[in-house]
Amino acid sequence: MAFLLKPINIAWLVVYFLYELFMSAGRVFVDTMTPGLSAQPMMVAMPLDAESDVAITLTANLITLTPGTLTVDVAPDRSCLLIHAMYAEDGAEAVNESMKSGLEKVVMRATA
Repeated sequence: MAFLLKPINIAWLVVYFLYELFMSAGRVFVDTMTPGLSAQPMMVAMPLDAESDVAITLTANLITLTPGTLTVDVAPDRSCLLIHAMYAEDGAEAVNESMKSGLEKVVMRATA
């Protein structure tokens, strides 16, 4: 096996993802139940630090499972993910920073 899975990091990934899942589900729920639409969708190219197939696949799938985000494509050279973000009011850089410092970082620790 090319990598060691650390049980504590895997547990932290599960906890982190569940937190993000409920927070984003709440945001989407509130947005759909209130008059008007506060969504500002944007397609974002997120550069990847992850290099292994497992880390890239897990990151892409967890982004897709989170309400309000969808992984559309992986670059052929695996250098970035194309993501549709439903709430990108602060711009592409803020979305990238949020995903990279959060989900991708936790996934990389769990799959290292």
